[in-house]
Amino acid sequence: MKPDEIAWREGRELVERLDGRVALVTGAGRGFGRAITTLLARRGAHVACCDVLDEIDESVAEARLAAPAVKVLGARVDVSDQAAVDAFVSRVEWEIGPVDILVNNAGGTMGIKRVPIDEVDTDDWRRIYEVNLFGAFYFTRAVARGMKQRRWGKIVNISSGAGRSHSRTGIQAYASAKAGLIGLTRQTAVELGPYNINVNSVAPGLVLSTDEYRGQWIARSDKQRAETIDSIALRRLGTVEDIAETVAFLVSERGRYISGQTIGVDGGHWMS
Repeated sequence: MKPDEIAWREGRELVERLDGRVALVTGAGRGFGRAITTLLARRGAHVACCDVLDEIDESVAEARLAAPAVKVLGARVDVSDQAAVDAFVSRVEWEIGPVDILVNNAGGTMGIKRVPIDEVDTDDWRRIYEVNLFGAFYFTRAVARGMKQRRWGKIVNISSGAGRSHSRTGIQAYASAKAGLIGLTRQTAVELGPYNINVNSVAPGLVLSTDEYRGQWIARSDKQRAETIDSIALRRLGTVEDIAETVAFLVSERGRYISGQTIGVDGGHWMS
């Protein structure tokens, strides 16, 4: 390897490292959240992660195995519970340190089934909003003051292609909550930018990240699956690692001049 190539590689690795930073990842029990937690730990960040699922213990174990030198804290937290969110952030600050990086990943359709708009249950609508949008708001509010004081911070909201167009699930509340998350991203990017805080959104395409999504994929006919693949420029489904790598880029020094953006990680399915 030539000396200039070695220097380039070393420089690239340096700006991708997150040594000493404290990252908080929500919805980390499986799927995107687990992959993001593990990768940020591997890049050198101390990681606090939470979920309502028991699988959060597995995520903590995986991150510790991947990066024994960093601190990893996991807890069961309902992101729709404002008091629980504030308590967890306080615990992270006490046990690890002030939060430098926030990844609002918690979300989903909450097991709610598709029904016509005139039959949507108000409680179902509210529950999807509480987890997908209110949770991100609660965590952003909880960490923003400290980031402003230190004049450094990275916030990444995991939205969806559903928030940019429409949802394959047909669940109205999910599509609108994810669109709201993109709006929150833009507004907080403008507000927090003067404090050297970057706020971005990642909009994943179709990734079989959970048993729920895998079940939906399997339930499709061969023709439907082929049509979906054909609608993606790269002709493949995404992986949780595809999403995690994008998040890691955005919170590293390489992403320092990117803010207020929604990055579509969908293989070229949605272009705008």
